[in-house]
Amino acid sequence: MTVERLLPTPEAHDLLDLTAELATRELAGKVDDFEARGEFPREVLRTLGRSGLLGLPYPEADGGAAQPYEVYVQVLEILAGAWLGIAEAVSVHTLSCFPVAGFGTPEQRKMLPEMLGGELLGAYALSEPHGGSDAAGLTTRAVADGGDYVLDGTKAWITHGGKADFYNIFCRTGGPGARGISCVLADASTPGLLPQAPERLMGLRSSAPAQIVLENARVPRDRLVGGENEGFTIAMKALDAGRLGIAACAVGLAQAAVDYATAYAKEREQFGKPIASFQGLGFMLADMATGVSAARALLLHAARLKDAGRPFTVEAAKAKLFATDMAMRVTTDAVQVLGGYGYSADHPVERWFREAKVLQIVEGTNQIQRLVIAREMTR
Repeated sequence: MTVERLLPTPEAHDLLDLTAELATRELAGKVDDFEARGEFPREVLRTLGRSGLLGLPYPEADGGAAQPYEVYVQVLEILAGAWLGIAEAVSVHTLSCFPVAGFGTPEQRKMLPEMLGGELLGAYALSEPHGGSDAAGLTTRAVADGGDYVLDGTKAWITHGGKADFYNIFCRTGGPGARGISCVLADASTPGLLPQAPERLMGLRSSAPAQIVLENARVPRDRLVGGENEGFTIAMKALDAGRLGIAACAVGLAQAAVDYATAYAKEREQFGKPIASFQGLGFMLADMATGVSAARALLLHAARLKDAGRPFTVEAAKAKLFATDMAMRVTTDAVQVLGGYGYSADHPVERWFREAKVLQIVEGTNQIQRLVIAREMTR
């Protein structure tokens, strides 16, 4: 199904055409092989970076493309329709550039051209083994020692863990709770920064996260991003934007599932006619397509609020919640449309079904999104 898009500029149309071309040429034919091997597609990301797709929402002066979020999330959507692991990696890298772009010192900001060009791949180290949703309760500690911070602790579920060139490490420099957290920018080469083996995942095997163990890891104090004990504010602002990225990934994944299931239903015959002609299945396809369109509209509304400089935290939570729940339903129904073939790895709906689940968890579980929305409604 052709997606009718209302884009703000002719340049945006060209950008989405370029993205679709890259998705066809660089992604679609490689995804199954990389997923089967569980291999991280670093060179593919470099190609996207050199094409300008890893710094889209950042200013041109910093090496970005100065694209509005309204356009950026639609780029992610197209990428996700071809290879979710790539789209999620682009979203996480974009998130990882935010602390330096928004709060970095002049010296730190000199890294932005390489970050936004994709030559330096980023990771966002907030979650811990015993604290995912409770980010304010993190226990990784940074202790000042002369001109350095000495970091000790463990970070968990870190996308690009062991693959990244730089890590935004959220750590405790003060007392308990949100007010005692800082953000420290650490190079991957930092002694004592020890990536562990990748997690064994249900899906997204080409972009599996890993724990990062910190053992007396020394990071210069001039790598503090923002003020000391101001890291929680940075983390939450980054996650607001990151949730738009995950919602976009969900929309792209679900659109691919709708398109594939519809094409299959038009070709597959039972009782002498295409199964798409049976009302029960046709209604299922209609509901799937409607869900995708509704999620896209909610996502674009939140992105446009961000572009306008208006509050968008709650709308981002709504978009992430609705889009990822929708993607789980749509990919489940796509498997059902294909019947037994949908359960076979010979068709991509099986992979999309497995991948959709993680989107309900990352960048804040959907229970956390409901909490964010309900608090705003009832405060």
